[in-house]
Amino acid sequence: MRALALGVSRTRYEVRGYFRAGDTVFFTFLFPVVMLAIFSTAFSASGSFGTRPDGTEVGAAAFYLPGMIAAGILLSGVQNLAVDIALERGDGTLKRLAGTPLPVTSYFIGKLGQVLVTSLLQVALLVLVARVAFGVPLPTDAGSWLTFAWVYLLGIATSALVGIALSRVPRSGKSATAVIVPITLVLQFVSGVYLPFTQLPDWLQSFASVFPLKWLAQGMRSVFLPETFAAAEAGGSWDLPGVALWLVVWLVAGAVASVLTFRWIRKDA
Repeated sequence: MRALALGVSRTRYEVRGYFRAGDTVFFTFLFPVVMLAIFSTAFSASGSFGTRPDGTEVGAAAFYLPGMIAAGILLSGVQNLAVDIALERGDGTLKRLAGTPLPVTSYFIGKLGQVLVTSLLQVALLVLVARVAFGVPLPTDAGSWLTFAWVYLLGIATSALVGIALSRVPRSGKSATAVIVPITLVLQFVSGVYLPFTQLPDWLQSFASVFPLKWLAQGMRSVFLPETFAAAEAGGSWDLPGVALWLVVWLVAGAVASVLTFRWIRKDA
């Protein structure tokens, strides 16, 4: 209980620090919102991307919203935590924390709490912008929102644990951004966020299908796009069991890697 209480307190500290860092707020919190606005405006003149069962058109904003939500989850978890923890290891923050009574469990509760809070705010902002600024209709059935809930929770947990594991990759805090950002950027372009997934070459589809963002974006499309759009997926369906399976695989892999590799101090630096 003490570790949990310290973790909750640490969450408040982490959230305040997050929103005080201008570059972090822009590149992880506002970036998907900005990209949604850009793509929705740029392709608004391209006409309909499809139609709904009631005959209404699916515009650019509705088409890109699921991918931007998935990208935001990736940025909040993977990019944010990987860079943040690497920087804290590089500037001595983790070394100082190692000399305090703060348990490792509380430290990670704080990080995971920060990711959950900021990601929920980001998703809410994305949906609000899509609905108010671009008139995107939202799901009205409970089943769609239930799917959204489990895909989101599984996705944010997976992204956070993968981010913790990736924080060991940069050799120093100074190189963290240069190492992590290209990874997340490439994944966004090959996972169906900015480009329709089936328009990619077969070998690139196979490559992207190994990583969680492709499945996370596919799960979000099943929530916000009509059922007819499932035919455009690689397997011709939303394949929600596959979404759950691949996210769980990466969740377990990220958890194991985090436990095995995390140290307050990097001894091989």
